[in-house]
Amino acid sequence: MQTGLLISKITVTNPFTGYAGDESQTEKKRLRNVFEKGDMYFNSGDLLMIDKQGFIFFQDRVGDTFRWKGENVATTEVADIVGMTDFIEEANVYGVPVPYHEGRIGMVAIKLKEGESFDGEKLYQKVSDYLPNYARPRFIRIQDSIEVTGTYKQRKVELVKEGFNPLTVKDPLYFLEETEKRYTAMDRHIYNAILEQKLKL
Repeated sequence: MQTGLLISKITVTNPFTGYAGDESQTEKKRLRNVFEKGDMYFNSGDLLMIDKQGFIFFQDRVGDTFRWKGENVATTEVADIVGMTDFIEEANVYGVPVPYHEGRIGMVAIKLKEGESFDGEKLYQKVSDYLPNYARPRFIRIQDSIEVTGTYKQRKVELVKEGFNPLTVKDPLYFLEETEKRYTAMDRHIYNAILEQKLKL
């Protein structure tokens, strides 16, 4: 699977007039000399993914980030790494607030490939090999399907609101356990330890 930016050639018959009264924002949307000198393309800001069968899916928005431990985390970068794990079909990365902590901590909703089961050790190995500590998702949520909007963008707002409370989230939840080097099943004891600041995040 490959991820790329959706762009559209700006021509006389396919113009981009820009934003009224905001030339700087208009210019940000124009990409010049993309394939040949003098050409111009419209930058949609949408990242699309193409699979092995040639099907195209909306992946994320450019600039979709959250901040954790003073660092910006790009959701697309994390989703690409998580999606490289052989048992995962789709990944939706977002940041969730944690009481008594600044910023938002990484969480990912995943859909497993048909016939596959979750392997917490294998996923831990993948994220620890390719992502810095602050960017590694601390929570995993397994869903039967990844919900999308009417324009095929992954839904994140509701997931952020629902957070990582195992008493209210009905989907299976996992927590990144650094000492065990694996993602372990999330329960109310882990949840309470996080709220009481007994677990280091």
